[in-house]
Amino acid sequence: MSPIVEVAGLHKSFTVVGDDGAREELHAVKGVDLVLEPGGSLAVVGESGSGKTTTARIIAGLEMATSGSITVAGQDWTHPARGRAERLARSRLVQMVFQDPFGSLDPRQRIGAGLSELLALHFDIGRTTAGARVAEALERVGLDASHAQAYPRRLSGGQRQRVAIARALVLQPRVLILDEAVSALDVSVQAQVLTLLNEIRDTLDVAYLFVSHDLAVVRQVCDTCVVMRHGQVVERGEVAGVLDAPQHPYTRDLLDAVPRPGWKPSRSRDRRPAVDEPVP
Repeated sequence: MSPIVEVAGLHKSFTVVGDDGAREELHAVKGVDLVLEPGGSLAVVGESGSGKTTTARIIAGLEMATSGSITVAGQDWTHPARGRAERLARSRLVQMVFQDPFGSLDPRQRIGAGLSELLALHFDIGRTTAGARVAEALERVGLDASHAQAYPRRLSGGQRQRVAIARALVLQPRVLILDEAVSALDVSVQAQVLTLLNEIRDTLDVAYLFVSHDLAVVRQVCDTCVVMRHGQVVERGEVAGVLDAPQHPYTRDLLDAVPRPGWKPSRSRDRRPAVDEPVP
């Protein structure tokens, strides 16, 4: 079976202007290769500034790559979509859930109205059918259909994130990109959302690209993972193998940085691996 997402030699550079007015190139992503299988779950992990979110945004079509190739469901996504119809078709294939659900919801619009508007943009359906799909989407993420009448400000953080997931799923995408989607939630709420994500994967034909710095979360949701540092992939493999027996010094440093009972900062290693250390 062909991958649902395949990324090869991905590069992304930004031009930044320094305090002295001089321009320089910031290389955020450097030669990244990724493969996501249909129905699979791939984690992209790394600390802030590693390039993981930029990589995800490029796959989602929110940023354009400087070079490299992107294939989604057998289609070449390397270049921008040509016209409105192609943009909409791409967004039905790949949806993204962000870290801040409140920032991605219209505070002036009821939840149901927002989801119905999205459906009307993509499908030629009547109000009754749209309402039924909205109710189904909300129930799928553990919310009562009555939440369709609520405004985002009336919902808790966990409920808002559930709405964000429902909004992504209502288009029946093949790929769901989750960018630190549970990192802003309380631990108990986080556990509920992670359980929900696993249930959704079990029932729907959807693949996850899961961007996170939290290795414990990755272990609960993902099958495979890549570790990024300074825009490059330094390690990849099955989640259990990478987290239980890491081969790259940077991956070991990430694991050592996770607090454990009896953990003291002085026990963590000061050594940071050079970016050009070989990838196992």
